[in-house]
Amino acid sequence: MITIRKSNERGSANHGWLKSFHTFSFADYYDPAHMNFGNLRVINEDYISPSAGFGKHPHHNMEIITYVISGALSHEDSMGNSSTILPGEVQIMSAGTGVFHSEFNHEKNRETHLLQIWILPKVKEVTPRYDQKSFIEDFKKNDFVLVVSGSGRDGSIQINQDVEIFVGKFSSQKTFDFEVKKDRKIWIQIVSGKIFVNGSGLEKGDAAAIKNESEIKIKAEENSEFLLFDL
Repeated sequence: MITIRKSNERGSANHGWLKSFHTFSFADYYDPAHMNFGNLRVINEDYISPSAGFGKHPHHNMEIITYVISGALSHEDSMGNSSTILPGEVQIMSAGTGVFHSEFNHEKNRETHLLQIWILPKVKEVTPRYDQKSFIEDFKKNDFVLVVSGSGRDGSIQINQDVEIFVGKFSSQKTFDFEVKKDRKIWIQIVSGKIFVNGSGLEKGDAAAIKNESEIKIKAEENSEFLLFDL
């Protein structure tokens, strides 16, 4: 069964310096029909204006993943980490027992476009942990790359949950079959372009929730980028 979540059905907020689109209930956007999808709790598509960002704020017992689409995002946290996240990189923060961090777009003339993803942890109250990795070299060799997993396999970043996140960067007319393991469900989030998932068309900002399917057939109608969550 495939359920399509269209881009224009998402919640949204415009704070002037921040435009945000919420796939699931978040902040002032509440929809009891869209609270989460399994352990996937938040997918926010954010556009941060130049010289703006989120001041220091807390997180607790959440696996937080940042995927920058364009621009750059600077990060500082109470664990002592200070870094800049660029396109092609993935950052994770296991908030565990508690952490404070800030996120800022220091670009003077360019907006930063990103996805922030929250996943409910497998084990609560763990020691907070930070990791960041570039997958640029991986994408030179492969157009479907595992970037996050519970096991840390194949060079992916490890998180505290039984989930695998793949990034697909497909050229036009690329076809791909993804085998779904028993009792797993899949969420696909489109970053750009247009793909067909088992015959259903998805464009920028759209998503597909997939349950009780043994195989997913993906075809790129044009050059496309997407995230696939195996939950």
